[in-house]
Amino acid sequence: MSFSHVLLQLIQGLLAVALAPLVLGWVNQCRAWLQNRSAPSLLQPYRVLLKLLRKEIVLAHNASWLLRCAPYVVFACMVLAACIVPLVATDLPFSLAADVIALVGLFALARVFMALAAMDVGTAFGTLGSRREMLIAALAEPALLMVFFTPALIGHSTALPNIVETFTTGPLQLYPSMAFAAVAFIMVLLAENARIPVDNPSTHLELTMVHEAMLLEYSGRHLALMDWAHALKLMVYMAIGIALFLPWGIARPHDWLGVPLALIAMVVKLMAIGAGLALLETLAAKMRIFKVPEFLGMAFMLAVLGMLIHFLVEA
Repeated sequence: MSFSHVLLQLIQGLLAVALAPLVLGWVNQCRAWLQNRSAPSLLQPYRVLLKLLRKEIVLAHNASWLLRCAPYVVFACMVLAACIVPLVATDLPFSLAADVIALVGLFALARVFMALAAMDVGTAFGTLGSRREMLIAALAEPALLMVFFTPALIGHSTALPNIVETFTTGPLQLYPSMAFAAVAFIMVLLAENARIPVDNPSTHLELTMVHEAMLLEYSGRHLALMDWAHALKLMVYMAIGIALFLPWGIARPHDWLGVPLALIAMVVKLMAIGAGLALLETLAAKMRIFKVPEFLGMAFMLAVLGMLIHFLVEA
C-alpha cells in the first residue's frame, strides 16, 4: 500500500463529506426550478450547518448517553460508507471492506442508533418516527440485498470494486436483469433517504413525517451532525447507484491519469442523478404510510425478478 493510495483514499473521503451538502442543495434547487418556485442557493445547506454548529446544545433532563452519542455514531457510519464506496477509483485501501452486505449492515447500525436515541427521551413524536422508520427498514433492507445480488452474480463477487471492474473491463453487454435491479434500487433509495413519495423531507406535520420526527430532540451541533449524515447518506446511495449501474469513468487500478477524469465524471453523474431525483419528486405525490409496504414490496419483487431473469436469460 503506497502513500499515493492512502492520499487518494483520504481525498475521496473528504470530498464526499464536503460535497454531500452541495448535492442536497442541488436537488433542492432543481426541485424548486421544476415547481416554478424561487430556488434557494446551492450553499444554503452549508449556511444551515454552520448556523447549527454555532448554537448551544439543549438536552432533555432525562436524556441518557444514547441521545448524546447517536449523532456521532450515525455520522461516523455515513463517513465510513462514503470511504468504502468507489467514487473515483477502485484500488483504494478501504476497497477490501467495500462489500455490499457490509454496507447494508453499516446502514442498519446507523438506523438502530437513530431509532433508539429517538425513543430515549420518551416523547410521542420520537417513538412514532422510530416505529415508522423500522417498518420501512424491515421492508427496504431485503429489497436492497436483492438488488445487490444481481450485479454480484454477474461480477461473481459481492465487493463493489470487483463489480465495477467487471462492467468496465469486460465486453459491452446488455443485461436485462440490471434494468429491473435499477428500478428497484431507485425505489429503495427514495425510501431509505426519506424522499417523496415515501416521506417528505420538508414537512413537520405529525401525521406524515418519519425521519424528521426522530430529530425533534436534537439541537446545535447534534442536529448539524444528523443533518450532515442525512445528506451524506443520500450521496452514498447515489455513489452506490453509480458503481452498480453507471460505473464507466471510475479510474482503474494504477491509472493515476484517469483520476481527474473520474472526478469530472463523478460530478456530472451526481448532477444528473440529482436532477432526476428532483424530477421524480415533482411528478410524484406523498403516499400514505399504509401504502409504503406495497411500494417496497414491489421493489423487492422487481429485484427478485431481475435475479430470475439473470438465471434464465444471461447465465
